[in-house]
Order: sequence, then C-alpha cells, then structure tokens
Amino acid sequence: MKAAKRGTVQLAALPWRNQGRLEVLLITSRETRRWVIPKGWPMKGLPAPEAAAREAFEEAGVKGEVDPLAIGYYAYQKLMGDGSLRPLDVDVFALRVTELLDEWPEKDQRERRWFTPPEAADAVDEADLGTILRRFEG
Repeated sequence: MKAAKRGTVQLAALPWRNQGRLEVLLITSRETRRWVIPKGWPMKGLPAPEAAAREAFEEAGVKGEVDPLAIGYYAYQKLMGDGSLRPLDVDVFALRVTELLDEWPEKDQRERRWFTPPEAADAVDEADLGTILRRFEG
C-alpha cells in the first residue's frame, strides 16, 4: 500500500495543562478570528518540535515541554495573501505548559482561551484537528 501524498507541511503546538482537569489552549486566528492552535512554517536550524514550541510562545504566550514526536496531523486550506487557497498538512506536537506569560509578541492580535478537549474539538473548524483534540489525553 502506498502512503498518501502529503502537501506542504506546517508545524503546530497543542498547549495543554492539567489543574484538576485536562485543558487545551486555543487561540484565534488573526484574519478570520476562528479558534485554532498555534502553528507556523518550519524554521531553519530548529527541529520541528522546537519550531512548534516557538510558535506557541509567539502566538499564545506559553512556554513548556514539547513532546519530540507529533501526536498527529491534520489537513486544511490556508487562505494566502493573494486570495488563493493552499492545501497544507499540519504536524501537531503536544506542549505541556509550564509558563503562561502576561506579555508575548502577538498578544494584541489574538485571543486565547482554555477549553476541555471535547469543547476545543467543537470549537475548531477542521474535522481532523477535532479528532486529535477528542482523542488527546495529555
């Protein structure tokens, strides 16, 4: 059996904590204000998990311990600056949050909110990301 062809890859962090109950952190996208997880492009010189953790810092204001292996991936269509849609695959790395910052680079551009995994799954638009969230156990 041949593996499915994957498109261009982005990297994402799934920030989580457990303070009596498991919670995951979602942020709003800048343009559409949809609930998403922090994600971005691979960064030269940084391993994929570390690049995902950097996105979580820049977009969500969190720091923590990132798992070295992706917990899954999902596909979505990114709206590009020229109005075109680009199919992307996003590798997702779990990030146990150890520090929640009051100030971070994109604070004024996004909202962040803690959800239970099932609540987060209902809040996101991408079905495959919803599946990852529903199955997530920390």
